[in-house]
Amino acid sequence: MSVKTLKINGVDVAIEEGATILQAAKESGVRIPTLCHLEGVSDVGACRLCLVEVSGINKLLPACVTEVAEGMEIQTNTQQIQDYRRMIVEMLFAEGNHVCAVCVANEHCELQDLAVEVGMDHSRFPYRFPDRNMDVSHEQFGIDHNRCVLCTRCVRVCDEIEGAHVWDVAFRGAAAKIVSGLNQPWGTVDACTSCGKCVEACPTGAIFRKGSTVAEMEHDRGKLEFIMMARDKHQWTR
Repeated sequence: MSVKTLKINGVDVAIEEGATILQAAKESGVRIPTLCHLEGVSDVGACRLCLVEVSGINKLLPACVTEVAEGMEIQTNTQQIQDYRRMIVEMLFAEGNHVCAVCVANEHCELQDLAVEVGMDHSRFPYRFPDRNMDVSHEQFGIDHNRCVLCTRCVRVCDEIEGAHVWDVAFRGAAAKIVSGLNQPWGTVDACTSCGKCVEACPTGAIFRKGSTVAEMEHDRGKLEFIMMARDKHQWTR
């Protein structure tokens, strides 16, 4: 496989053809913030937090789904990009009901971490306070749509790793939401194997284990990466 050479923040980088800008940045030690990206599953470019500038292109590109090309010159942290990332985080907080002080994922939440990283201490946008429901019909888990950011990690991990395809996105615009089955209560969906992978994949406290209290739930991302690696290399243990 051929190798592509490019520049990231002025530093020369070489990476195999077909890699994404996000992969190239990671290999060269450059951090690009993400929310919908999860190692081990496909990328969809949903959150737009990984937008970067590429010389010669008059729009920002999502690093997670943009393949590298020979001679690319990429900037990952300009003032414009910083402003855009902060605006995106502010909008995520404004469009949902994210009350960190009473969330099971408080201090273990990627959205909360991103707010700190981009320097967000308030949102300039009016809060929508949407009327969203909670589904606790499952014996072990629950989903609180107030905390969902529609990253679709749960959809992809259930489809691509577990193979159950319990989750999907339904409706449009502001009414869009994650649904189980054909918009059935989670506990009634026979396809669910109760594996908990969607819980581990969720970046916020939207999908949680029952019995978890404030700031108590932590995620184990390594479990998902291990499953994918073991599957690809046929290294299952008995």
